[in-house]
This record gives sequence, structure tokens and C-alpha cells, in this order.
Amino acid sequence: MNADAVVIGAGFFGCHVALQLRRLGMDRVVLADREAGLLRRASYVNQARVHNGYHYPRSIGTAARSRRNFQRFCRDHAFAIAADFDKIYAIARHSRVSANQFATFCAEIGAPCRDSPMHLRRLFNPDLVEAAFLTQEVAFNAAALAADLLPRLRDGGIDLRLHTETGVEAADETGVTLRLGADRLRAAWAFNCTYAALDTVGVGLRCPLKKELAEIALIAPPPALEGIGVTVMDGPFFSTMPFPARACHSLTHVRYTPHAAWRDAADMPSQTASQALAMMRDGARYLPALSRARLLGSLYDIKVVLLRAEADDARPILFEPSEASPRMISILGGKIDNIYDVLDVLQHHDWS
Repeated sequence: MNADAVVIGAGFFGCHVALQLRRLGMDRVVLADREAGLLRRASYVNQARVHNGYHYPRSIGTAARSRRNFQRFCRDHAFAIAADFDKIYAIARHSRVSANQFATFCAEIGAPCRDSPMHLRRLFNPDLVEAAFLTQEVAFNAAALAADLLPRLRDGGIDLRLHTETGVEAADETGVTLRLGADRLRAAWAFNCTYAALDTVGVGLRCPLKKELAEIALIAPPPALEGIGVTVMDGPFFSTMPFPARACHSLTHVRYTPHAAWRDAADMPSQTASQALAMMRDGARYLPALSRARLLGSLYDIKVVLLRAEADDARPILFEPSEASPRMISILGGKIDNIYDVLDVLQHHDWS
């Protein structure tokens, strides 16, 4: 064997999987990514929200996991956490959940939730918003996470290969043969942590995936919204909150952030025109100050959803050994704090 393990994908999950494998006693761990740096794709292009359960009133299990992981993630990554803002969850009058139902849900999962003070409540259009709750959520700085991980990988003895196209050539009961750029390696184990590319590196998946071309708008908030994050629940609404890696705010919308959805790679669309202005116009109906925000641009990437999770908004992890070989494992998490669920599975797996 050339390596004990090869991890494909140097996003947040891939980096932590590689470090965990070293902690579990694997001597030679290779981490490969086609990008020129760490956390360049999905780990960076997202809302930068550390979930605390509020976003999942239709999936108590996901909400409870978020609550358990929230404090741990904030403690472990305090250097990359922005908590200096008020986070408001506003309940639209035609929401799938009422204000009373949301408050009851928060009490059930133990998430801090109280009526917003009047100066924050006045930010919202009372004709469209039933209630506004002050909650506890934070944002993470993906650039700071990447800067922290790079020396940890090097100090941990990880063989890091950036700007390297990687694919699986063969897998059997004894190991996996991979192509890493011009090199060919034989590894005892291989881990596919490529998120949107899970089904494009030569590994078949049993669990069906839906992919979406997603747009994250970046805005400079007006003074009234500085130091404030807002999520309007629950339906075709929006969210805006600090985006620490760019020192601005992100803006996403249930209707306008997804540009297209597909399952077969052949159906993948080309990038379409920005829908950021539509996000701002619709959001301003509920949060009038949003009309005074300045659009800075947009980030685009592919979002992946496990089809089995769509019915209730759940975001479970995928940890799937390949049908071709149990030594080829695909890993997917829907939220950044799902990393603890992945590390726990790795900890209790038999790697003999």
C-alpha cells in the first residue's frame, strides 16, 4: 500500500476527516483537492450560519442535533466565530408555523427565544410579519477556519496535495486504487468528501442526491441593519446575516437562491443571471430597511440535498461505503456542525 488512507476533498469535512484518521492511528494519510487552497467551495460559499436548531421546526431530530453541536462548535472554533450581532427570527403572517408554534418549538428544544425589543420589532412590516424573536445564533469565518487548518494538517503529518485532480480507478475488498494528478496510489481506505462532486470521482452512490445551483448575494447593510441578522420563517422567505469572511452580509432567499435543480449530471445547467435584486426586493417587503442595502456581488456554488431529507428539512449525514468496496466511503454533511457526527462515526468504526 502507498497510503493508509486517501481523503478526496479539502473542504472543512475533508480536512477534519484526515486529522481524525491520523488520531486513530493511520500513519500515512493523503488529502487531495483540485482547488489551490483549503475550504474554497461549499465550505466557503454558504450563509456562514452556525445553526442552533431554530431553522428546523419540521425536524425535531435535526434541531436537537444542532443544539447539541452548537456550543461545541463555538468553543472549538472561537477564533472564527462572529457573535457580535442580534439574531432575529421573524415569523411571517402566512408562515407554515405560527409565532406560538415557533415559541413552543424553541422551548421544546431548549433554544433561547424571547420577544424582540421594540426598536428591533419596528424594523419589520407589521402587515406581513406576525412576530419577531431575539435568538442565539452566530456566523463563522471560513477564511479563518482555513488559516487554522493549514498548519494543523502540516503539523499532523498529512500529505496535502492541492491543485490535484483525483479519481477512483478501482476498489476491492483489500483497498482502493486512485489517480492523483499524474500519480497512481493504492490506499487501504479512501474517503470521498467532495460534496457536490460525490458522484463524479468514480464512486457510485446508493443514496440519491438532488443538486441545486445556488446564489449567495453579498450586501453592504444599511446602518439600520448593521449588527443584525434576520431570518424570516417558514416558507418562501429570506435570510440576511453577517458574512465574516468578506466583512459584509449574506442574503439568501428560499425562492431565488436556487437557480436550478437536477439529479443527473447531464442536466446540470450553466450559470444563469443573478437573482440578487429579486431577493432584495422581496425581502424589503418584510424588512423595509433592506431596500437601502448596497449589492456587492454574488457567490455561486452547488448545494447538495439528500432526497430522503427533503420532506422535513432534515440534514442528516451520509456515511456510505461503496457497493464496490467497503473501503471506499462517501461522506456528506448538510451543516458545518455535522462534523461532530462524522467524527463520532469514524471514532467507532473498525479500521482493521
